[in-house]
Formats: sequence, structure tokens, C-alpha cells
Amino acid sequence: MIAWLVALVGFGALGNVIVGPSFSSAFEIPASESASGFEVMSEYFPQQGASRQSGSIVFRAEQGVADPAVTAAMTEFFGEVGAIEGVTVLSPYDDGGQRQIDPSGTIAFATVNLDDSLDQVELSDIGAEIGDLVPAVDGVTVEVGGRALAEFEPPQSELIGLGFAIIVLILAFGSVLAMGLPIGVALFGVGVGASVVALFSNLVTIPDFATTLGAMIGIAVGIDYALFIVTRYRENLKQGQSFEEATVNAMDTAGRAVVFAGVTVVISLLGMLLIGLEFISGLGIGAATTVAVTMIASITLLPALLGFAGHRIEVTRWRGIIAAGFVAMTLFGLGLSIDPLLIGAPLAVVTMLAGFAVAPLRRELPARTEKPARQTLPFRWSRVVQAHPWRSLVGGTVVLLALAAPVLSLRLGFSDEGNYSEDTTTRRAYDLLADGFGPGFNGPLVAAVTLADPGDADALAGMVDAIGADPGVQYASPPRLDDPATPQAALVQIVLTTSPQDDATTDTIERLRTDVIPTALAGTSLSVYVTGTTAASIDFTTYLADRLFIFIGVVLLLSFVLLMMVFRSLLVPVKAVIMNLLSIAAAYGVVVAIFQWGWLNIVFGVEPAPIEPFVPMMMFAIVFGLSMDYEVFLLSRVKEEYDRTGDSRTSVADGLAATAHVITAAAAIMIVVFGAFLLEDDRIIKLFGVGLATAVLLDASLVRMLLVPATMELLGDKNWWLPAWLDRILPRLNVEGPTDHSDPTPPDRDVDTDPALVH
Repeated sequence: MIAWLVALVGFGALGNVIVGPSFSSAFEIPASESASGFEVMSEYFPQQGASRQSGSIVFRAEQGVADPAVTAAMTEFFGEVGAIEGVTVLSPYDDGGQRQIDPSGTIAFATVNLDDSLDQVELSDIGAEIGDLVPAVDGVTVEVGGRALAEFEPPQSELIGLGFAIIVLILAFGSVLAMGLPIGVALFGVGVGASVVALFSNLVTIPDFATTLGAMIGIAVGIDYALFIVTRYRENLKQGQSFEEATVNAMDTAGRAVVFAGVTVVISLLGMLLIGLEFISGLGIGAATTVAVTMIASITLLPALLGFAGHRIEVTRWRGIIAAGFVAMTLFGLGLSIDPLLIGAPLAVVTMLAGFAVAPLRRELPARTEKPARQTLPFRWSRVVQAHPWRSLVGGTVVLLALAAPVLSLRLGFSDEGNYSEDTTTRRAYDLLADGFGPGFNGPLVAAVTLADPGDADALAGMVDAIGADPGVQYASPPRLDDPATPQAALVQIVLTTSPQDDATTDTIERLRTDVIPTALAGTSLSVYVTGTTAASIDFTTYLADRLFIFIGVVLLLSFVLLMMVFRSLLVPVKAVIMNLLSIAAAYGVVVAIFQWGWLNIVFGVEPAPIEPFVPMMMFAIVFGLSMDYEVFLLSRVKEEYDRTGDSRTSVADGLAATAHVITAAAAIMIVVFGAFLLEDDRIIKLFGVGLATAVLLDASLVRMLLVPATMELLGDKNWWLPAWLDRILPRLNVEGPTDHSDPTPPDRDVDTDPALVH
């Protein structure tokens, strides 16, 4: 316990104060045409190519942006913004800034270039500071645009999940201590893990929101793992084992399964290193680190806490139950920003203090009367499913395939400021630019040109004419040379007729790259790279899409081999992989229907847009790891019963009866933890929340409670078949522990006479 307290304080001080985090808010552009274009811009036009994150200040003046009063006020304003550290401003009133004023003369914008070293919180603060500096001029509306400068608040919705976890665990266990241990272990793991990730951010590129995703999955798996161990510990106590024996045997069975499940999750997350991009690798490292630390907490900190708890884990007093309810109320208040609910914190303290003086509050709750395992609903349910295996299998599969159907129209790409709420200044700035300059202005392109022979500069005019004549192009600027006397490079600004998210935009960029520009420059020494934020997003999407199936294949193969080593079976791993793929595909389908098609957008508050290209990869890594948790928890218990009895049918029902309430409670908590992220403003966090909550719901219900018992009934003893030659060469991993768990008391100590053991 002391070691974990030192780790929490020590890593917290190192990661957040002494060394501090160094998260990145920019994603790496893979080797592509757009990346080459940015390199040309950085080399020959450093002022324009130095920063890859920027925003804008968009303003509309009814009297015209050239009005003297407007010009004076806005020029002074732009000077104040440019004085902010890490900010440079390109004003429409500067020389050459006329193109930043729309044809009507009523809408204009200034480009705000931002230092690449600024993180998301710092950028948001700069956006708020710019908003505070906006001058009050009659007839003038000013909006701060750009994703980089958008309002950002660190998510607090995971607190809602913790509040819900308190309620679910008390209902499931009827014990405040049994509820508190999983939550405490999860918080320790996430706290230390987040600090370690902050330290890692100084060594590798880790995105800003990696800690949010780490907290999301860390809380979920931390509660999951501790819940599984605590449940087994309490079962052992009810069988008459001593506290020490119950702890050791719980760790020797459930603890083994937790280690294996945690390693599987870590492997699936670290599989993202195969992509070869620092941005994606950072996400994987951040999430995997948090899971690994949480798993270690489950097998080291939790046994220590069980040692402190002793017999009190089965004792619950009214003061504890009432105080826990007030704590849950406080967490809901913090997560939902409802201040009146914060009264729960002082009420919890008052209740605990009063509990020492007020007799009714000291009174113990009566112990629950639990049914024998074979009289429980899960056991009877398993028998019903096993009595109709084909109906169960076909019915569950049809539902999953129906939910997965939308994934066939999955379109990868990046959302933009047009997907923000209309109440935000970011969205209003986006709409003003579209009104004044056309829908394609929010995603301009740049043709970056290098000239091996300065004499070929004359060919640039023909290229500009060819680009401007394309039906997808609204405007192509005259070429801007780095040196008019001996040019080595040139830039051409291109504005399309369609918005960045439009399918036609991708078609136009492809057409310019493969047809229009090569035809116009045939026979010259010019090299042209079509680049810009929109082009880079498309190249990034293509890069990830090409590698997505490689990543999925490698993770599936590794997981298959691990499961085969653990369960000494060929068909169980095959079945697990197929079913997990079905549940993940169904979750993808729900995400596409809501976030790409726009179904239920009134409920979820999102605008239709493509699915961010890294989301399917992250979702697969997380969901596959979590679903493997349930697979291991259930099948390890089934295998344990099968090894003990040799009955393939009854062992399934017994295993389901023993783990169903744990899986259900853990899944309910995870669904709320993930689902609560719908309350965040960030579209990506919402998307992850919906996808992960849906996947857990389907996996814990249809897959674990329907498809698994049905398929295991149909396969019978073949579930545990493994070719003899394969059995000989495969290493053995035992997650069930020994079949006979004996008392760990040394043989020279007599339980009946040793005072310490009697106590």
C-alpha cells in the first residue's frame, strides 16, 4: 500500500510538475504528395509553411470592411492578437491581403498562425484571449475560427461513470467495501498511469486526448479486473476458506485470468505501432500504459487492500450505504456540472461522523440470502439457450449482422469546423467564410512547385489556367515565386467549389494530381505537389485505410495463438475471434449510422461527417481487448468446471452462472463510463463513447449470454479438442489455476491451535 501511495505521489509530481507533460496537438503526415508539398513550403516559403496549425479571425461589417472606423479598430485588434506569444497574424489590411476580403467587401478574415509547440489547452486559452480582445464596433461581427482555437475543456464525464459504478456495485454486492475496492484500484491505476503517460510524452509523440482515452479505458478495465477478483474472493470466503486462503486462491484463479486479459488488451493496443506513424503509436502507447498499470494494481494493490478489509468486506452499515449514495450524487454533480448536487460531499462526511453516535446508522444491513448457483437465472438461461442452440445462434447472428450493415458504406475522413454546434464561434466563423468566399474556401489547396530550370517558369501560367478550368475549381491564384529573378519554387492557391468533407473534393484532388496538372506540364522540369490541410487529410486517410486490415490481421493472429495456448483448444479461439469481429462490426455499423448518416442527430447532437480514419483502428484495439476480457473470464471458469467434472454441457451453464452477474455488472459500468462521453463537446470523444458503449453492450449480452452457450452446446467435447502434435509444441499458459485449491498454510502450523490462524 505504501509503495502504491509513493508511486501515485511520485509519478504525479514528476509527470505533472517537475518534468511536466509535452503532449502534441498535431498529427504526423505520412510520406505522401501533401507531405512533400509542405516540405517545399517550409524550405522556400518559411513564413507560410512553418506552422501547420492555424486559426482565423473572421469579421463581417455592414458598412464595409474598408470603412475607416472599421479599418482602424480591426488593425489595432490584429496588432494586439499578434502580440500574444506564439501567434502571428496575416491581416487583410496588409500588403497583398486583398484576397482576404470577399467580393462584396463586407466579409474579411485574418489568418492566425500558431506555434506548433502549443498544446490543446494552450491553444484554447489563446482562442479565449482573442475573444476577450474583440473590439465593439457598430455593425461589425467578429468570430474566432479554426479547430485549433476552439473552446476546449478537459472532459469530466468519466465522473458520471464512477458515480454509476458506486450504485451498480452496491446493488450487485450489497457491500460498501466490496464496491469501494474495485473503484479504488481503478483510480489508483488510472492516476499512476496518466502520470506515466505524461512522462512518456517527453520521449515519444503522444496526442492531447490520449489521456482522455486512457482514463476511459483504464477506469473500465480497472473496475472490471478488480471486480472479477473480489467476486472470486467472496466466493472462497463463503466456502469456509480463511481470509488468507481466499485471497491466495482468488489470485491463483481470477488473478491469472486478469493478467492474461490485461496482456491481451495491451498487445491489441500496441499493435498500433505497426502503422508507423508517431500520432497513432502515441495513442496506442498511452492507452496500453494505462491498462498495464491498472492491471498491475489489480494483482498487487488489490490483495493488499483485501488484507486490510478482512471480515469487514462482508459487513455493511447504514452509514456506509447512505454516505456512498451521497458520494455518487457528488460525482454526478461534477460530471454534469449541476452545482446543487455537490451538497452530497459534505452530507457524506456528516453521515459518516454521525454514524459513530447515531445508533440506527451503526446498524448492519442483514446479509443477503443467495441462491445456489444452479437455481440462478443465468444457469436457467444457459439451459434454455442450450436447449435451442440453432435458434439462439442464428437469431443472435442475424441481429449483429443487421447492426453491422451500415459499415459497408463507411467513409473515412476528417470532420471540420462545419461539424461544430451552431452556438459556437468556431462554427459561425466557418459559415461566414463559406458565405463570403464559397464552400471550398474552408479547405483551400496549395500547388507547391519546384523548378529545376528557372526558364520553365513561363509554363506556370498554363498550369494555372488548366487548374482554373477544372469544373471542381472555383479559383486558382497567379503563381507566387520565391525569387522573381531566379525562381526555384512557386505556390498556387486553389479554392474548390465543394466543401472539405464532400466526396467531390476527393475526386477533384485526385483529378488535379493524376490528370490536369501532369497534362499541363508535360515536357517541363516542374515538379508539382498538391497539398494543404484538406489534401493532407485525404492522404492520411488513405495511408491508414491501406494498413487497417494488416493491423487487424496481426492482432487477431496473436490473440488466436494466445487463446489456443491458454485453453488448449483449436475451436474455442476460432469461435472467440469470429464472435468478437461480429460485435465490433456491429459497433462500427452503429457509429456509421449515427455519425456519418446523421441518424438520431437531434438526440446525439452531431452533424453528419466522415468517420475519422484513426477511429476504427483505435476502436478495434480497445473493443477487441475488452471483449477478450469477457471471453477469458467466462471461458476460464467454464474450462475450470470442465477440468473438474469432464461434463462439457453442464460446465458451460456452471461457468455462466458463476460469471454472469460479474460480467453484467462490469458491462453496465463500462457502458455508462463510455456512454457518458456523449456529454462532451468533442465529436471524436463522442464517437469513441458511442462505439465502445455499443460494443460492450452487444458483447456482454448477445455474444456472451447467447452465442457462446449456443456454439459451445453445438460443439460439445470438440470445444476442447486440439491436435496432439499442436498440443506438444504449444507452450502452456494456465489461467484457471490448479483444480484443487488447498489451504496455503504451511504444514507445520495447526489451524485449530495456532492463535494467529484462529484469529
